[in-house]
Amino acid sequence: MTEDGERGAAAPADPELKTELETELNPELKTEGALAADAAHISAPSSRSATKPAPLPAFRFGGAVAVVTGAAGGMGEQLAYGLALRGTHLVLVDRDAERLAAVAGTLARRRPEIHVRTFVADLADAEAVRRLAADILAVEPVLNLLINNAGVALAGTFEETSAEEFDWVLAVNFAAPVALTRALLPRLRESADSHVVNVSSLFGLIAPPGQSAYSASKFALRGFTEALRHELAGEVGVTSVHPGGIKTRIALDARVAAAADQERSAQAMRAFNKVLTYPADRAAARILESVRRRRGRVLVGMSARIPDVLARVFPVTYWDRFVRLTAVSGRSGRR
Repeated sequence: MTEDGERGAAAPADPELKTELETELNPELKTEGALAADAAHISAPSSRSATKPAPLPAFRFGGAVAVVTGAAGGMGEQLAYGLALRGTHLVLVDRDAERLAAVAGTLARRRPEIHVRTFVADLADAEAVRRLAADILAVEPVLNLLINNAGVALAGTFEETSAEEFDWVLAVNFAAPVALTRALLPRLRESADSHVVNVSSLFGLIAPPGQSAYSASKFALRGFTEALRHELAGEVGVTSVHPGGIKTRIALDARVAAAADQERSAQAMRAFNKVLTYPADRAAARILESVRRRRGRVLVGMSARIPDVLARVFPVTYWDRFVRLTAVSGRSGRR
């Protein structure tokens, strides 16, 4: 037996088939003309120049206007503080009106020169997202930065998760960022050197059991962001963020699928919360520095980097290896 993507298949008996497979797997065996034909075949028609776009200059935070979703706590709150410290005016979005008002109040006391607008919206509601975008465009003639940070978590296997629960996760974590980007991108493009940040996840790099909905949403957001980065190269900066174990309330606030064992799932999420130790303010600072430097992808914390390497090297069996590695590390830490 072989593991697809990790070990080679048995050599084919047909010599012609063997030659064809070797040519496909080793591009160096192809002629220059064949490679050019392949590139022409897979490339979509585009009016953009074939030359590499010039790199964007460093992002300038001072005087810029940034939209941040999920700004009432966790990384979103810390991103708001970090942006204000850098002189950026803010449009903050969250569904928790009370906590969002508290963040705005703190900003007013710390940086009274910064203009802050707040919008309360449930990003699971497509119509609410549409109204939110229209309201932002109505009051903000200039936009320079969009950070799609808001996200929700759901514990439960695919079979335990109802279609409605699955769609709720996709709506908040994927559909809302896509809708906001679609609506606000024209305004962002009116400003020189603007930027879009989409916060995916460690689970946008790996997909553990019990996280089918969450991983699906974060992998989708990662794919959307990477395609957008290629499409907007040289015009608008685009960053995909993959945080590891960031100390936020996402695990404690996570929903549990109705059909799942509620107590067992709640215990698992509480245990998971204990490994969320990377400070949210440090994560926010790393993200903002990556925006300044126009980095296309950011992995925050070793808890994201190590699984990313495992997924690249062992694309089929990475989860088993990660579990074993974590168990060994835990035993070493108790000695």
